Amino acid sequence: MKSKIHFIIVLLLTVFTFQSCQDQDDVAAPANLDIQDFIWKGLNFYYLWQADVPNLSDDRFANQQELNAFLAGYPVPENLFDALRVDKTIDRFSWMVSDYLELEGALQGTSKNNGVEFGLSYKSPGSTEIIGWVRYIIPNSDAATKNIKRGDIFTEVDGTALTISNYKTLLFGSNSDYVLNLADYNNGIFTPNGKSIALTKTVLDENPILINTVINSGGHKIGYLLYNGFYSNYDSQLNDAFGILKSQGITDLVLDLRYNSGGSVLTATRLASMITGSFTDQIFAKQQWNAKIQAYYEAHNADTLKNFFTDKMGTTSINSVGMTKIYILTSKSTASASELVINGLKPYMDVVQIGDTTVGKNVGSVTLYDSPTFGKENRNPNHRYAMQPIVLKIVNADDFGDYFTGLVPTVELKESLSNLDVLGSTTEPLLSNAIGQITGVSRMMKQSPAKEFELFKDSKSITRPQNQMYLDKAPEGLRKAME
Repeated sequence: MKSKIHFIIVLLLTVFTFQSCQDQDDVAAPANLDIQDFIWKGLNFYYLWQADVPNLSDDRFANQQELNAFLAGYPVPENLFDALRVDKTIDRFSWMVSDYLELEGALQGTSKNNGVEFGLSYKSPGSTEIIGWVRYIIPNSDAATKNIKRGDIFTEVDGTALTISNYKTLLFGSNSDYVLNLADYNNGIFTPNGKSIALTKTVLDENPILINTVINSGGHKIGYLLYNGFYSNYDSQLNDAFGILKSQGITDLVLDLRYNSGGSVLTATRLASMITGSFTDQIFAKQQWNAKIQAYYEAHNADTLKNFFTDKMGTTSINSVGMTKIYILTSKSTASASELVINGLKPYMDVVQIGDTTVGKNVGSVTLYDSPTFGKENRNPNHRYAMQPIVLKIVNADDFGDYFTGLVPTVELKESLSNLDVLGSTTEPLLSNAIGQITGVSRMMKQSPAKEFELFKDSKSITRPQNQMYLDKAPEGLRKAME
């Protein structure tokens, strides 16, 4: 009798165990729902606002069949992705792509580009017409061989006036070639000048270190670094740039992030370490994940949630310049990893921010692939979809990270069409102001030009990943460890 009862108990436990394993993770979705299944499971596990989306709740579906029935209602994967996000005023930055090869390149500064990085501004308040203005030219690009430069203004593309409804088609459409029709600006009026520039897009790698120089002024050796993207495959070049500044004995540093829309959290941590050099192994930033991941990390390895200042990149020593005060130039295009550097340095040194209020991206993402671990290994060979959802909020060592509306400058000085001086020149308004702050020479402290135009978009935030601050890869083994 006891043997019979024992057998029944073992049988029931076996059945229960077998059934409990038949959850969403162990039962494959039908092939026609592969992408949708990947989207739901990736967001259910990693999405920062998972608890705020009822359809992402852990107990929303009793089994894979129920989940399949839900997913079948979204035959277009992008529609499902959008339906599973919180209100877009909260989540402004999650997105997905149908080809992860393009995404991987873009995260490292590779894009199909003609080399003109530009801003788009409203032609006048309330107008639907917009104008473009060249911010800088990427070296070794098609534009670098043409007669176009910083400050040039264009109002038409291929003879068609730019508006808020056609700019994507004209500038970012499928055509690799277009013609910019230039204009002059005088006394508030844009006048076509008859000049046109034919441009061709190619696959282009942008070295984010555009200018690295030393300015001697008022007894100071001022390092000036114009840095346009936190691309981790250029970290060695960034370290070399700081090695040059260090070898020249700079006394002050101006870091120009006005066109830097972000990138790698690891690179941001390394850059902060190059600037300081005095805080190795102290907290640069803290990560805050969704509730279930946060609880797991706090219970098992709390240091995983922290980014520490470092003196090494692998086995290579970091070239630190030992600043105790820094001047950082910003604009309305300064975002994410750039803001992380500003915010992360503030508990440790005096940060003088000159320019405009930043974007306000205090959250980070990670690339998720359709694989058992959401990493690159064993990706589903049937498609190339990938997601870049927001997975964490980031704060500094003082636990401050609430800058959703942007980081406000110490000195407000907005870049304007009426005075776009040469980048790196001591007369360029933002750099001039920083030099004046450092040397105390009032003649260097230019005032903001009288005529300003409201920024609409910029080319980098459209062609590159949307103002990114991202982890280089999804945490290995996390999903399995939490099962």
